[in-house]
Amino acid sequence: MRVADEWGVGSVTMRKVAEQLGVEAMSLYHHVANKDEILDGIVDLIFGQIELPGHQAGWKVAVRRRAISARTVLSRHTWALGLLESRRDPGPATLRHHDRVIGCLRDAGFSIAMAAHAVSAIDSYIYGFVLQESSLPFDTPEEIEEIAGTITSRMPPDTYPHLTEMITDHALRPGYTYTDEFAFGLDLIIDGLERVLHGQARDSSR
Repeated sequence: MRVADEWGVGSVTMRKVAEQLGVEAMSLYHHVANKDEILDGIVDLIFGQIELPGHQAGWKVAVRRRAISARTVLSRHTWALGLLESRRDPGPATLRHHDRVIGCLRDAGFSIAMAAHAVSAIDSYIYGFVLQESSLPFDTPEEIEEIAGTITSRMPPDTYPHLTEMITDHALRPGYTYTDEFAFGLDLIIDGLERVLHGQARDSSR
């Protein structure tokens, strides 16, 4: 994981990992069969860091907390985005994570098909948001202001009035951070799933 964090997941090779451990590459084969097993292991470590849905809170709170935790973890390890759902031999933390998320939705009353739809919608949003957030050319309010100033200085406001308004009246307001957008979109999805759940309950009662 340290190799992936520093040099990208493409650098996770038997040779590079062995170099970081201070051993010969061949010695790693006493512990893992190949690079794929290393990738299985670090993906399992990622899932192990994400908060599991709890049984104490309601499903909406549990799903929200798990999603926020996942965004936080993946923001530290953006290289994992393309790996999380790619493993043919998932580890115990990966399996436990998926089982608990599905179980949380099933316990709330979602059908198995709707639970699958919900997981897909939520995880697609999390992964997509982290990817977009990690690609932005700024990290701090000062950097936002600098980049916005450069863009607006070259952009006639009467030609792009709506974009100008978005930059000046939203992105440049005091305290703005793009991370805040995550909660808004997440709540839209969760509220939509709640409506689906209520509709499913009404259909069942009929």
